[in-house]
Amino acid sequence: MSDRPAPKAATAAAPPASNEAPPARRIAAQAAFEVRSIVRNGEQLLLSVLVPVGVLIALSTTRILDAVGADPQAGPRVDVATAGVLGLAIASTAFAGQAIATAFERRYGVLRQLATTPLGAGGLVLGKLIAVCAVVASQFALIFAIAAALGFSAHVSVPGVLLAGVLGTASLVSLALLMAGTLRAEATLAGANIVWVLMAGAGGILIAPPGLWGQITAILPFGALGDAMRAAVLAGTIDWPALAVMAIWAVLGVAGCRAWFSFDGR
Repeated sequence: MSDRPAPKAATAAAPPASNEAPPARRIAAQAAFEVRSIVRNGEQLLLSVLVPVGVLIALSTTRILDAVGADPQAGPRVDVATAGVLGLAIASTAFAGQAIATAFERRYGVLRQLATTPLGAGGLVLGKLIAVCAVVASQFALIFAIAAALGFSAHVSVPGVLLAGVLGTASLVSLALLMAGTLRAEATLAGANIVWVLMAGAGGILIAPPGLWGQITAILPFGALGDAMRAAVLAGTIDWPALAVMAIWAVLGVAGCRAWFSFDGR
């Protein structure tokens, strides 16, 4: 029999070491992934870059704006076109692009898997919002550069453009995710494209509609975005009522996502 004393029993097990990255790093990684996905996706690249740039050049170098009833006193064609195309770029990336991409991620089970990781549902949504803001910033830089080459001369309110860009992106991303999280992928694809065409054509993004229809679009997110951009670019001011409309739509969109968004697309 050994004379050595028996070892004392451990009073508590040591907690396992966690290999999880901090939340900020996880969200940043997801945002970087989302940016790469947007850039590599041909359809989203078409919506995000080629369509807005093509519309800017067409509206600035032809008389299309005169034909569709744009206010001739608003400013030179290139200035009016730039204000409208900035809003169109946000609508393309934040609404149509995100609605379609998220709907098919949901259909193929990508969202269901990501929602169970340490990233979580909130991190996923925040990562998408950051990614879209980064892409929109790049779009704005490109649009202003091309507009300058075409003779852009308006005195822009930088705070007005930034506020309109952030609130417009937040409201349209939240509504895009609400659509993608409640409808089937095919329905979202059709619905997002139809809404984008209608809003770009008559929803107040490119030009301010006259009369009663203009008053109606002013309380919708697309029309409010157009009004805010025109105020910032053409008048050099901040349209606070339009910003308030977009903020309300962003809150409503987030509330709708919290209530009805489903990560399971089956």
